[in-house]
Amino acid sequence: MRLGIAHHFGWAVAVTASADHRVVDRRRIELVEPGVAAAPIHHDGKHLDDTAAADLVAKVRASAARAASAELDRLAAALPEPIVSMSLRAWPPDFPEDIEVRRRVPYEARADSVMYRQVLAELAHARGWDVHLYEAKDVERQAAAVLGSRADEVLDSPRATLGPPWTKDHRMALAATIMAG
Repeated sequence: MRLGIAHHFGWAVAVTASADHRVVDRRRIELVEPGVAAAPIHHDGKHLDDTAAADLVAKVRASAARAASAELDRLAAALPEPIVSMSLRAWPPDFPEDIEVRRRVPYEARADSVMYRQVLAELAHARGWDVHLYEAKDVERQAAAVLGSRADEVLDSPRATLGPPWTKDHRMALAATIMAG
Protein backbone atom coordinates (compact mmCIF):
# COMPACT_ATOMS: atom_id res chain seq x y z
CA MET A 1 0.00 0.00 0.00
CA ARG A 2 1.11 3.51 -0.79
CA LEU A 3 -0.06 6.46 1.29
CA GLY A 4 -0.47 9.94 -0.16
CA ILE A 5 -0.90 12.95 2.09
CA ALA A 6 -2.35 16.37 1.25
CA HIS A 7 -1.85 18.32 4.45
CA HIS A 8 -3.26 21.51 5.92
CA PHE A 9 -2.75 23.28 9.26
CA GLY A 10 -3.38 20.59 11.83
CA TRP A 11 -5.06 18.03 9.57
CA ALA A 12 -4.57 16.18 6.30
CA VAL A 13 -6.31 14.14 3.65
CA ALA A 14 -4.79 10.65 3.54
CA VAL A 15 -5.38 8.41 0.52
CA THR A 16 -4.06 4.86 0.50
CA ALA A 17 -3.84 3.00 -2.78
CA SER A 18 -2.78 -0.44 -3.91
CA ALA A 19 0.03 -1.07 -6.40
CA ASP A 20 -2.56 -1.04 -9.20
CA HIS A 21 -3.73 2.45 -8.06
CA ARG A 22 -7.02 1.32 -6.54
CA VAL A 23 -8.05 3.48 -3.58
CA VAL A 24 -8.24 1.23 -0.54
CA ASP A 25 -8.79 3.94 2.09
CA ARG A 26 -9.31 7.68 2.22
CA ARG A 27 -9.78 9.68 5.36
CA ARG A 28 -9.10 12.90 7.16
CA ILE A 29 -6.39 12.57 9.78
CA GLU A 30 -5.66 14.97 12.59
CA LEU A 31 -2.07 16.17 12.79
CA VAL A 32 -2.29 17.88 16.18
CA GLU A 33 -4.13 17.12 19.38
CA PRO A 34 -7.34 19.01 20.24
CA GLY A 35 -6.78 22.36 21.89
CA VAL A 36 -3.20 22.73 20.63
CA ALA A 37 -2.28 25.64 18.36
CA ALA A 38 -2.26 24.50 14.73
CA ALA A 39 -0.09 27.36 13.43
CA PRO A 40 2.50 28.18 16.10
CA ILE A 41 4.66 30.41 13.89
CA HIS A 42 2.29 31.86 11.32
CA HIS A 43 -0.52 32.75 13.70
CA ASP A 44 -0.33 31.74 17.35
CA GLY A 45 3.28 32.74 18.03
CA LYS A 46 3.33 36.04 16.16
CA HIS A 47 3.39 38.20 19.26
CA LEU A 48 5.70 36.04 21.35
CA ASP A 49 9.41 36.55 21.82
CA ASP A 50 11.75 34.01 20.23
CA THR A 51 12.11 31.90 23.37
CA ALA A 52 8.36 31.67 23.97
CA ALA A 53 7.77 31.00 20.26
CA ALA A 54 10.35 28.21 20.31
CA ASP A 55 8.61 26.69 23.34
CA LEU A 56 5.26 26.87 21.56
CA VAL A 57 6.69 25.27 18.42
CA ALA A 58 8.23 22.47 20.50
CA LYS A 59 4.87 21.87 22.21
CA VAL A 60 3.00 21.78 18.89
CA ARG A 61 5.65 19.57 17.27
CA ALA A 62 5.41 17.05 20.12
CA SER A 63 1.62 17.12 19.90
CA ALA A 64 1.82 16.62 16.13
CA ALA A 65 4.11 13.63 16.59
CA ARG A 66 1.69 12.02 19.05
CA ALA A 67 -1.49 12.81 17.11
CA ALA A 68 -0.16 11.89 13.67
CA SER A 69 1.46 8.73 15.01
CA ALA A 70 -1.84 7.56 16.49
CA GLU A 71 -3.66 8.37 13.23
CA LEU A 72 -1.07 6.50 11.14
CA ASP A 73 -1.30 3.50 13.47
CA ARG A 74 -5.10 3.44 13.10
CA LEU A 75 -4.82 3.73 9.35
CA ALA A 76 -2.20 0.98 9.03
CA ALA A 77 -4.27 -1.34 11.24
CA ALA A 78 -7.32 -0.86 8.97
CA LEU A 79 -5.52 -1.86 5.78
CA PRO A 80 -5.35 -5.36 4.28
CA GLU A 81 -1.63 -5.00 3.47
CA PRO A 82 1.26 -3.04 4.97
CA ILE A 83 2.07 0.51 3.92
CA VAL A 84 5.37 0.71 2.04
CA SER A 85 5.57 4.42 1.29
CA MET A 86 4.26 7.84 2.21
CA SER A 87 4.16 10.72 -0.26
CA LEU A 88 4.33 14.28 1.03
CA ARG A 89 4.45 17.68 -0.61
CA ALA A 90 8.08 18.68 -1.03
CA TRP A 91 9.72 21.39 1.05
CA PRO A 92 13.00 23.20 0.39
CA PRO A 93 15.90 21.02 1.56
CA ASP A 94 17.63 24.10 2.94
CA PHE A 95 14.61 25.31 4.92
CA PRO A 96 16.02 26.96 8.07
CA GLU A 97 15.84 25.20 11.41
CA ASP A 98 16.48 28.31 13.53
CA ILE A 99 13.24 29.60 15.05
CA GLU A 100 14.31 33.24 14.75
CA VAL A 101 14.86 32.80 11.00
CA ARG A 102 11.66 30.79 10.53
CA ARG A 103 9.67 33.66 12.03
CA ARG A 104 10.83 36.06 9.30
CA VAL A 105 9.58 36.56 5.76
CA PRO A 106 9.70 34.57 3.50
CA TYR A 107 9.84 31.57 5.84
CA GLU A 108 7.12 32.56 8.32
CA ALA A 109 4.22 31.71 5.98
CA ARG A 110 5.57 28.20 5.30
CA ALA A 111 7.20 27.24 8.59
CA ASP A 112 4.20 25.52 10.18
CA SER A 113 3.45 23.58 7.02
CA VAL A 114 7.05 22.41 6.75
CA MET A 115 6.97 21.35 10.40
CA TYR A 116 3.98 19.05 9.78
CA ARG A 117 5.61 17.50 6.72
CA GLN A 118 8.86 16.94 8.60
CA VAL A 119 7.01 15.27 11.47
CA LEU A 120 5.14 13.01 9.03
CA ALA A 121 8.38 12.11 7.25
CA GLU A 122 10.02 11.22 10.58
CA LEU A 123 7.05 9.03 11.53
CA ALA A 124 7.14 7.28 8.15
CA HIS A 125 10.87 6.60 8.44
CA ALA A 126 10.37 5.25 11.97
CA ARG A 127 7.85 2.76 10.54
CA GLY A 128 10.22 1.68 7.77
CA TRP A 129 8.18 3.37 5.03
CA ASP A 130 9.84 5.04 2.08
CA VAL A 131 9.18 8.77 1.89
CA HIS A 132 8.52 10.35 -1.50
CA LEU A 133 8.23 14.08 -1.99
CA TYR A 134 6.05 15.63 -4.68
CA GLU A 135 5.38 19.05 -6.14
CA ALA A 136 1.70 19.86 -5.69
CA LYS A 137 1.43 21.86 -8.89
CA ASP A 138 2.79 19.03 -11.09
CA VAL A 139 1.87 15.73 -9.49
CA GLU A 140 -1.54 15.22 -11.12
CA ARG A 141 -0.15 16.01 -14.56
CA GLN A 142 2.78 13.64 -13.98
CA ALA A 143 0.47 10.86 -12.78
CA ALA A 144 -1.80 11.36 -15.80
CA ALA A 145 1.21 10.97 -18.08
CA VAL A 146 2.14 7.70 -16.35
CA LEU A 147 -1.44 6.40 -16.49
CA GLY A 148 -2.08 7.44 -20.10
CA SER A 149 -5.61 6.60 -21.23
CA ARG A 150 -6.49 5.33 -17.72
CA ALA A 151 -5.84 8.73 -16.09
CA ASP A 152 -9.44 9.94 -15.82
CA GLU A 153 -10.67 6.55 -14.65
CA VAL A 154 -8.01 6.17 -11.94
CA LEU A 155 -7.95 9.78 -10.69
CA ASP A 156 -11.66 10.60 -10.87
CA SER A 157 -13.58 7.32 -10.52
CA PRO A 158 -13.12 7.03 -6.73
CA ARG A 159 -15.75 9.77 -6.35
CA ALA A 160 -18.30 7.55 -8.11
CA THR A 161 -17.27 4.32 -6.39
CA LEU A 162 -16.58 5.70 -2.89
CA GLY A 163 -18.87 8.71 -2.90
CA PRO A 164 -18.03 12.19 -1.67
CA PRO A 165 -15.80 13.63 -0.59
CA TRP A 166 -13.40 13.31 -3.50
CA THR A 167 -11.70 16.68 -3.84
CA LYS A 168 -8.58 18.09 -5.42
CA ASP A 169 -6.69 17.09 -2.25
CA HIS A 170 -7.79 13.47 -2.69
CA ARG A 171 -6.77 13.43 -6.37
CA MET A 172 -3.42 15.01 -5.52
CA ALA A 173 -2.74 12.49 -2.75
CA LEU A 174 -3.68 9.61 -5.07
CA ALA A 175 -1.52 11.04 -7.86
CA ALA A 176 1.38 11.20 -5.39
CA THR A 177 1.01 7.47 -4.64
CA ILE A 178 1.18 6.76 -8.36
CA MET A 179 4.40 8.73 -8.70
CA ALA A 180 5.87 6.86 -5.71
CA GLY A 181 5.47 3.56 -7.56
